[in-house]
Amino acid sequence: MATLLNGEVKDLDGFSVTRILPHKAKKMVGPFIFLDHMGPALFKPGEGVNVRPHPHIGLSTLTYLFSGSMLHRDSLGNVQEIHPGDVNWMTAGRGIVHSERETLEVRSREHELNGLQFWLALPPHKAEIAPSFQHIKREDLPHRYAGKTVLRLVAGEAFGMTSPVRTHSPMFFADVVAHAGDRVSVPEQAGECAVYIQSGELNIDGQLFCAGDFVLLDTPDDIQIQSSGRFVILGGEPFAETPYIRWNFVAYSRERIKQAEEDWKAQRFAVVPGDDEEFTPLPGL
Repeated sequence: MATLLNGEVKDLDGFSVTRILPHKAKKMVGPFIFLDHMGPALFKPGEGVNVRPHPHIGLSTLTYLFSGSMLHRDSLGNVQEIHPGDVNWMTAGRGIVHSERETLEVRSREHELNGLQFWLALPPHKAEIAPSFQHIKREDLPHRYAGKTVLRLVAGEAFGMTSPVRTHSPMFFADVVAHAGDRVSVPEQAGECAVYIQSGELNIDGQLFCAGDFVLLDTPDDIQIQSSGRFVILGGEPFAETPYIRWNFVAYSRERIKQAEEDWKAQRFAVVPGDDEEFTPLPGL
């Protein structure tokens, strides 16, 4: 059985995103607790992504672009521009601060952005690990070719491949450029699994789904590709305990989230070198 979850449009520091997770019908898919589809957006010169420094705890972020670029800076001193097909994987653990902006060259011209940003909850025994950051280029990610369909494993283990991204619980995330009439098998070890369609149409369990649909897969049936396009497939083992999520914080107790809020208000988090003159205020929650 396949279940459609509709996202909600949100404003994020001047541009719109479609927020898919958390959803009132399904808070998590495996470790995936948050999903924003950024764009597609076309920016005029002088405009673009400008997310000021903000904190995280208890999660890893996964940023993956279809087009455009973003400039990541964090409180560990990492500075990394991400391009389509690359993966930025940032683990907050006990606390990290980062910003998401653009280079001067990108901001100076008309440019586009289209991509996905995920949060993956850390399991309880890893919720307070040291923060870290990893960037993997697209050519270093494993690929599989089946007929005219191409699959890239971005993170985790699936399809007989293992990504070099250092994950913290059993999961997978793959990008598929699909050819009409082909089939893609859902990994047997998927646990919970979902598909997000970037373009084209998919036949799942006898139902037709199209671009912008986020579909929960309740059975491990093959995905029939109805028309050529692109989709991502993700999943992992479900958590025994669902953490709380509030603003940018994920934790297994409300007290830990309150502590993080107080630490951010008092500016006890580390600053982002080279981007320490602005910050995102704690919203009224």
